[in-house]
Amino acid sequence: MPGAVTGKSHPKRRPPFRGPKSDGGPQRRDGGRSNASTDKGAPHRRDILRIAGLPAVEALFLRDPAAVKRLIVAPEMAQAASDMLREANARDIPHRIVPQGALDKMAGTALNGGIVAETAPRPAKSFDLGQAQAWARKWHPLIILDGIGNPHNLGAIARTAAFFGLPHLAISDRQDQAGPSEAAYRVSEGGLVWVDLYRIHRLPDVLRRLRDFYIVVGTALDGAAPLPVAELAKAPKPVCLVLGNEERGLSSETLAACEKVAMLPGSGRVQSLNVAATAAIFMHALTGGLRPR
Repeated sequence: MPGAVTGKSHPKRRPPFRGPKSDGGPQRRDGGRSNASTDKGAPHRRDILRIAGLPAVEALFLRDPAAVKRLIVAPEMAQAASDMLREANARDIPHRIVPQGALDKMAGTALNGGIVAETAPRPAKSFDLGQAQAWARKWHPLIILDGIGNPHNLGAIARTAAFFGLPHLAISDRQDQAGPSEAAYRVSEGGLVWVDLYRIHRLPDVLRRLRDFYIVVGTALDGAAPLPVAELAKAPKPVCLVLGNEERGLSSETLAACEKVAMLPGSGRVQSLNVAATAAIFMHALTGGLRPR
């Protein structure tokens, strides 16, 4: 839902990375001492996805270390990344420790947290109704984003989904829907690594078919009776929740394909919550704050 952006809380101290280890300390596999003057920046490349920030890179090493093509670390992060450097060394993955300024150029952004892993692009998978039916049997809630244009919102929602243990997240094929970009991965703090992302074509048609095994609930700012959030967890079927564009919400066609339309009642002092905050409230309600069954 459109509205005010929530504030950012300070992260707690992170426990050490517990991925697989190999004997020996961190080493370089590309040979020689790094030279910042030879790094001329990193223009956008469609064949590379740069995942930045310690939580996101840790998640990639934990879930799919073979997918890492190169690891680049600033000196200040070398100790925190020592296990990942050892793992890269053991797997013969090129890895470098370079000055922060050089890393900024190689990453194409200064918002990299001092560590970047390069991997192949990870596009959204094609959504399959048969798979969705299997998820429903396991009582997995399904969150669908329709026109969420800000990649930071996509990343924040994926982070929340991973926090509550939701294994799947889907996006529509609208042109204004953000995809799994480097910015989305960075904000997700590893969420887009842990949560499988799917793309749905012809969303209204798919929603009508999902109603066979999900209760499909759309969200709106007005025109809907406030649906108590707690009631969602008591539904006779798992819930498929559809969240719309930050400014315009869901289209009339998409709303018509939903069985129920819900809104979060507030004090009225501000119009609404940011869509990522709205998603977090609903996901907490759908999971009871715990991992789904």
